[in-house]
Amino acid sequence: MQSYDIVIIGGGPAGLAAAAAAKQNGTDSILILERDCQLGGILNQCIHNGFGLHTFKEELTGPEYASRFITRVKQLHIPYKLNTMVMNITRDKIITAVNRTDGLFQISAKAVILAMGCRERSRGALNIPGCRPAGIYSAGTAQRLVNIEGYMPGREAVILGSGDIGLIMARRMTLEGATVKAVAELMPFSGGLKRNIVQCLDDFGIPLKLSHTVVNIKGKKRLEGITLAQVDSHGKPVPGTEEDYACDTLLLSCGLIPENELSREMGVDIEPVTNGPSVNESLETSIEGVFACGNVLHVHDLVDFVSEEAAAAGKNAAAYVRNHGALKPAGNEIPLIPSGGVRYTVPKTIHPGRMADELTVRFRVGAVYKNCYLSVYLNDTRISRRKKPVMAPGEMEEIRLSKKTLEDFEGLDRITITIEEA
Repeated sequence: MQSYDIVIIGGGPAGLAAAAAAKQNGTDSILILERDCQLGGILNQCIHNGFGLHTFKEELTGPEYASRFITRVKQLHIPYKLNTMVMNITRDKIITAVNRTDGLFQISAKAVILAMGCRERSRGALNIPGCRPAGIYSAGTAQRLVNIEGYMPGREAVILGSGDIGLIMARRMTLEGATVKAVAELMPFSGGLKRNIVQCLDDFGIPLKLSHTVVNIKGKKRLEGITLAQVDSHGKPVPGTEEDYACDTLLLSCGLIPENELSREMGVDIEPVTNGPSVNESLETSIEGVFACGNVLHVHDLVDFVSEEAAAAGKNAAAYVRNHGALKPAGNEIPLIPSGGVRYTVPKTIHPGRMADELTVRFRVGAVYKNCYLSVYLNDTRISRRKKPVMAPGEMEEIRLSKKTLEDFEGLDRITITIEEA
């Protein structure tokens, strides 16, 4: 059995950034395991621009952004295995994987970084009535068909769900000559970035129908049309609001799910709101020496934030290995409590004694809030209050906590992040 100090599961933007950071923080024995035939993850099919504005201070396409980190990994001589599927990870950090070259093999690691990314929510999870004709795709599958395989899914499309991939594919299909008749969204607000709504829908005259869903699918062998209906506050279709659309393609962009089957099997505690691991300030999961970062932890809106978070995970994993597992000083974990519309926080707990001088806490809200305040409380003492013109579920929010502030606060037993009315 081969042994490595750090094994990283996933060679996408999170895995690459974590590997580079671990190497630059003194760990030489690193291995990346990637199930695809190339490094870069989902970025390889995201040929639109808008990546890298935070990380590189310039606008890049997805493949360009990925190539920066792939080049960095290769320059650092970090080994990786492609076409390699990880089958199992034990609590003792024994990894079982398989590929065509090595067959079934095992690897022992001192630390593991989970960076498996996320997957799309399928039609089967949406319970749309109707048959199963050809012409129904997830938005990501359609993106791969158009951008990598060179195939058009169809010529007349409706998109269900206003996540960022769905919005981007509305523009992409239009540019390739298709007619996108509507983008329907079950919620009364979009799940995507505001800039994508403007650049991908408004600029092309594509209607966004909020509080609508697909209630029927027509066609036997090939999709012939769909029926949209308005929904009430409980998400139930309103009788009499049905609209028929003739189309040969339906794209589903109905949310992303972190890929945590391996995490669950090894016994990592999963946060029910994000479907990702619960982590502390070091991005360490409930299993000592197992770290998580990127979309496997919680779904991000910008890849720049994925890289930043993954670099922190790589740095902390290197420190864990360097200190022979002694990452935890004596003291209590302080829970972060989301309140007043804040759905969750990453991290979930903080130990002030082992956090950096400043810690970024990221979260999403559960609805659209306008002209409100974002406040932070230590116990019952408010330490910050920031005016926010608008907050929406499609955009990730963040606050920064100071190590000195937390350590100087006597009797700290909880940190609350909440939304308050102006």
